[in-house]
Amino acid sequence: MGKRRRVAERRKTKQPSVLGGVIAVVVAGGAFGAYSLYGGGAAAEDRASTTADHKAVKKGPPSAAEVRTAAAAFLTAWQSGDIAKAAAATDDSAAATTALTGYTRDAHLTGVTLTSGKRSGAAVPFTVKATVTYQGKSKPLTYESKLTVVRRAKDGVPLVGWKASVVHPDLQDGDRLVTGESGTPPITALDRNGAELTTAKYPSLGTVLDGLREKYGKTAGGKAGIELRVVRKAAKKGAQKTPDKTLVTLSEGTPGTVKTTLSPTLQADAEQQVAAESKASVVVIRPSTGEILAVANTGHGFNTAFQGSLAPGSTMKVITASLLFDKGLASADKPHPCPKTATYGGWKFHNDDDFEIKNGTFKASFARSCNTAFITQAKKLENDDLTKQAQQVFGLSMNNWAIGVPSFDGSVPVQSAAQMAASLMGQGGVRMNPLNMASVAATVQSGTFHQPYLVSPSVDHRTLATASRTMSASTLSQLREVMQYTAAAGTAAQAMSGLGPDYGAKTGSAEVDAQDKPNGWFTAWKGDLAAAGVVQQGGHGGDTAGPIVAALLKAGS
Repeated sequence: MGKRRRVAERRKTKQPSVLGGVIAVVVAGGAFGAYSLYGGGAAAEDRASTTADHKAVKKGPPSAAEVRTAAAAFLTAWQSGDIAKAAAATDDSAAATTALTGYTRDAHLTGVTLTSGKRSGAAVPFTVKATVTYQGKSKPLTYESKLTVVRRAKDGVPLVGWKASVVHPDLQDGDRLVTGESGTPPITALDRNGAELTTAKYPSLGTVLDGLREKYGKTAGGKAGIELRVVRKAAKKGAQKTPDKTLVTLSEGTPGTVKTTLSPTLQADAEQQVAAESKASVVVIRPSTGEILAVANTGHGFNTAFQGSLAPGSTMKVITASLLFDKGLASADKPHPCPKTATYGGWKFHNDDDFEIKNGTFKASFARSCNTAFITQAKKLENDDLTKQAQQVFGLSMNNWAIGVPSFDGSVPVQSAAQMAASLMGQGGVRMNPLNMASVAATVQSGTFHQPYLVSPSVDHRTLATASRTMSASTLSQLREVMQYTAAAGTAAQAMSGLGPDYGAKTGSAEVDAQDKPNGWFTAWKGDLAAAGVVQQGGHGGDTAGPIVAALLKAGS
């Protein structure tokens, strides 16, 4: 993937050794007690300082003893119910006071017992055990959380770095824990064949099921129950609110029923495919309708497949190639420049390993993912050309998709100079997710943009997004040709082997700051199926995301 060459200087600090039995905070027989945190040697280490040391503001990471002391002060005060003292042990006492007060008042959690785990640097994990009680009903709650000790800049005092996730790992800043009538009745979600979808069967669907309940719970005919749940903060203007999440059900409500477009066989296969990678996401779509047939993520806490916002790398070249064909700046079988490097806007862009293709066609450049074949055309484009192409032909970057659950519709901002050039190959400010890129492949396969959807619009009579124009017959033909060639003889050939001839694909690798490896992308179609996936820090898309996507296209054929 082309990029500006930069050398990042990394600082390494020697971490102190980890001592066992870091902190233990317990409640026994109704009386509160805290065990000794460390021996005399560790305590003496902190006490042995000169008068000058006391006056000077300490800098740098907190010591092992400081981490233990600060963590214990916070956990001990929280467990004993001393909210003011616990909040004072953090670097944001106001936010901590609000969250810890709500923990008892709004979430109705009592009998809190906190037990620490093994310290790792400045981080201390701990286990929370409590009881949620509401209107005569009670249930236990147990979960794992973590705090990190930081040094306050003004005086060097070690304190717990405040985040809402300290209280509960599912909380983000601005979220609340609330126990009461849920407000939104539960739902029973069904696959396209009428079978129930559960997280026990499909672990990736947790966020999807939360989203379906948020959207359809009040209209699907159910009755609310009593629950402890995470109530999400209000979304910014134009953004979709993250669904609330149920943590404990005190009394069951009566669920309504919502049918989805998910295929049980493809969903099961998708779950299995992403499980082999540390952080992967994939989406499968039916191009002729826009129905979403499968969605899966390795990590189950955030739906990267639908809501992720990542640079798509060279998979973006599908959209850029359609733009170049439309403007007559490239032709599939005509000669096209692919030099080792190309400069635009003051940036020097490279091909992978500085390869070049002499006297080659645009099809050859596309199949090998030649960055400079696209950068050399930047000077002939207007700053908003790529944005218009993404919006008007592929239905992206307009924030108007209504798939049935929260989603991100991609972003292709208008940029200039070097950033505009970088956008042509999926870097710069361009952001996508597997749902978006599966839709791109689906648009090429069908010839027309069909907004993806998880719940039929007939259920709630919502209006699906549309594209204002379609590609010309010439552009569509050439785009299919270069993607078919890439699947047969280019960077996607190994992954797509045996799936032809009615197929097409594009690989991608997207550089991300502070990552050792780029994110690997792959988008493809076969027959009336389209799919896209990303493996974060996976490297080349053809080697990582490619096999995931190809396996699902094969399974659905």
